Amino acid sequence: MAVKNFDKPFTFKGGIHPPYRKELASGKSIEVCPLANRVVIPLSQHVGAPAKVQVEKGQEVKAGQVIGQSDAFCFSPVHSSVNGTVKAVGPKLHTCGLQVEAIVIDVNKEDSSVQKLEPLSDDAKPEQIIARVKEAGLVGLGGAAFPTHIKINPPEGKSIETVLINGCECEPYITCDHRQMLEQGDELIEGLKLIIKAVGAKEGFIAIETNKMNAIELLREKTASMENIHVVAVKTKYPQGAEKQLIDAILRKRVPSGGLPVDVGCLVQNVGTTIAVRKAVKKGQPLIERVITVSGEGIKNPKNLLTRLGTPISHLIEVAGGIDGEHNKIIAGGPMTGIVQTSLDAPAIKGTSAITVLKYDSTKKVAAPEPCIKCARCVDGCPVGLLPLRIKAYAEKGLFDELEQLYASDCIECGCCTYVCPAKLPLVHWIRYSKQKLRERGDGK
Repeated sequence: MAVKNFDKPFTFKGGIHPPYRKELASGKSIEVCPLANRVVIPLSQHVGAPAKVQVEKGQEVKAGQVIGQSDAFCFSPVHSSVNGTVKAVGPKLHTCGLQVEAIVIDVNKEDSSVQKLEPLSDDAKPEQIIARVKEAGLVGLGGAAFPTHIKINPPEGKSIETVLINGCECEPYITCDHRQMLEQGDELIEGLKLIIKAVGAKEGFIAIETNKMNAIELLREKTASMENIHVVAVKTKYPQGAEKQLIDAILRKRVPSGGLPVDVGCLVQNVGTTIAVRKAVKKGQPLIERVITVSGEGIKNPKNLLTRLGTPISHLIEVAGGIDGEHNKIIAGGPMTGIVQTSLDAPAIKGTSAITVLKYDSTKKVAAPEPCIKCARCVDGCPVGLLPLRIKAYAEKGLFDELEQLYASDCIECGCCTYVCPAKLPLVHWIRYSKQKLRERGDGK
């Protein structure tokens, strides 16, 4: 049952306090990113089966047109984000570092039209909302990219009582959700109401870290007369926005090992996803764009950009004034969980919340790992309550039965253990390795 005292900020056990550096972009209003000359749209932008190509080279396509489709259960359609001509279909670099099937489109900048779906009426039924969310290609925009239509349609025997909107945005540098809460608060609330209706929940919470007090105050004012929607403050701490930690902090419910939020009657959605639900249902707009923070000490003019999907990272950096200095590290996402990029040709996709550019001073050469000094900082910082060093030791020795007993698969890969380790041990690397090996063992049984 939810805690009703909203005066004291909620939190969870564990976590860390890295430099947040939000001030670089938090005061920058959202701008529309100018169209690039060419976009690259990967057919794998979500958890689940990749899309199958629905167009061919030389074909004219419209913004909002489905260009990737599948009959798989866990899947989300892919739409063209621009009007233009298909230049090529084939393997292209993805932000994950792999080559994946993608559609390259030369952009027709003279045509600004978007092919939309028919808006749903105010009395739309839950199943209509769920179907529309699927048709519009919505996925989690916080980075996980899990198909939203599956998430808001719980399996038989499961029910959702509480919807949590994750406005924490705990990753350093990223401010896209903060700006959307300030600039699109009404749309966020309307999207939350639609999700509550779709899942049959009793109440909804919007959780925001205390370093965004202007968003907390604004949304509390907007929801003051709403009995079943609450705006709650949570402590500024990383990874406050991890969904299991957020549920624990606000509702004092523990998601069981190997379980999902639905197992405790909860659904957690990202701010951007919630606003996208409103756009899909009320405006008929498929997911062809998202807000991306371009920030970091290595960016000359940090911005929050409403960006068409498939836009090259190089174009986003150019719009933000270019790179300041040399020896920079460019990350798709934030510095804690993002992926370092080896090429600026990779495109922004549905799960790209930020492009973070760090100067050399911010990425000082990491010293070689040293022996563990048994300080237990990794244990204290772990928000899941794991034993990172022991998991590393067992993984190095191939003791996979023991790894299962240490609940290695419950790791959320937040990077807290590696961040706090004075010996500079690559703990999260070994835990990822452990999880992969445990998955392989499970598939082989």
